[in-house]
Amino acid sequence: MLKIYNTIARDKQVFTPIVAGKVSMYVCGMTVYDYCHLGHARVMVVFDMVNRWLRTSGYDVTYVRNITDIDDKIIKRANENNETIAQLTQRFIDAMDEDSAKLGVIRPDIEPKATEFVGGMLSMIATLIDKGFAYSASNGDVYYAVNNFEGYGKLSGKSLDDLRAGERVEVDTHKKDPMDFVLWKAAKPNEPSWDSPWGKGRPGWHIECSAMSSHHLGQQFDIHGGGQDLQFPHHENEIAQSEAAHSHDGKPCQMVNYWMHNGFVRVDDEKMSKSLGNFFTIRTVLEKYDAEVVRFFILRAHYRSPLNYSDQHLDDAKQALTRLYTSLRGLPIPDAAIDWEQPQAASFKAAMDDDFNTPEAFAVLFDLANELNKTRSLDTAALLRGLAGIVGLLQREPNSYLQSSPALEVVSGNTFDVDALIVLRNEAKKAKNFAEADRIRKELAEVGIVLEDSSQGTIWRRA
Repeated sequence: MLKIYNTIARDKQVFTPIVAGKVSMYVCGMTVYDYCHLGHARVMVVFDMVNRWLRTSGYDVTYVRNITDIDDKIIKRANENNETIAQLTQRFIDAMDEDSAKLGVIRPDIEPKATEFVGGMLSMIATLIDKGFAYSASNGDVYYAVNNFEGYGKLSGKSLDDLRAGERVEVDTHKKDPMDFVLWKAAKPNEPSWDSPWGKGRPGWHIECSAMSSHHLGQQFDIHGGGQDLQFPHHENEIAQSEAAHSHDGKPCQMVNYWMHNGFVRVDDEKMSKSLGNFFTIRTVLEKYDAEVVRFFILRAHYRSPLNYSDQHLDDAKQALTRLYTSLRGLPIPDAAIDWEQPQAASFKAAMDDDFNTPEAFAVLFDLANELNKTRSLDTAALLRGLAGIVGLLQREPNSYLQSSPALEVVSGNTFDVDALIVLRNEAKKAKNFAEADRIRKELAEVGIVLEDSSQGTIWRRA
């Protein structure tokens, strides 16, 4: 029984889809004016994991992740580069797809671009004006009137008074209320624009997701995901727009049943962001670390927890992933269906069904690796690889991964992660599996690597 932490309910809830056997999921995607950073990578990988588990659980999933290809930053960057907006955005869409593929992310079923849905946005804005939830200002902009939507603040848990007191809002004399937000921006010189009943202009940021999600998934759908930073104001504003536009007889139509938000990526205990200058692009990280290590690093933490970035944490992830691959090395691993009644498989499923608890699920993978180091059982190897494959890991031939690591020792054409083997040997000794400990020592000795036990631990040297 799958349970999901629903942000709007502030609790884990049993997942019940609107249509039995089907899941509709919308995730806020990237604004494409630069290379994706690790924060974007976390959104990609986390909701790829969610998508994979839902499909493994037997659901027919429709996964939509949008692309924002028009906004202030895009216009500014295109002007700075002396290129068209289309040239800029397509270049970074291509780069995003390359980065995503390297991280093992399955492409969403639908990837709508904001510029393709301006007509739908205009229609929704007109509906909001007709229903009294929006107004056209004297400067040509159209604003959403937050006071007129009774449920405003239910996602963030803040009242309008709290928000007015706590949020920095831009002074705009054309607004009726400081918290009102723009739906349509009047055209400015040298900016792209579209015709509208309120004059030439372009859509605001929030309206695009309301228009695209309702077009592809309907007025109400199962799951809406995104980064924690989008909870307010973006997702709060989506709710206000969509539920007001789709209201019937004055009663709002619930937009989303389950809201999911992944935690921040942090660097030195500060949120990673471009404004702080402490962000790392996916491409920069992949110059130093294998893409599967980065995926493992992201999924090793629970998706709602902060993810602390450092070379040390990535090195730890690399060593841990190497331990898993090392346990599989040298075995002809058969393809086999997973028996969910099997104890480790059942534990893995229970963890994933508990709000996608990947740390607990990964603990099962390491238990299987430890068992495999002792037994060399092909059934255990198949189960380890099968369960890991559900979250997009351990699908390479072990030596292919092991040889990709620049820190591994290459001796006589064979590749060894000596540190990882030392860890495995120490674990075997602790479990009093001395035959396995001797096997590891002998394997290394045969290629000229000598292990020496001391009061400071085990060290190694070349013979």
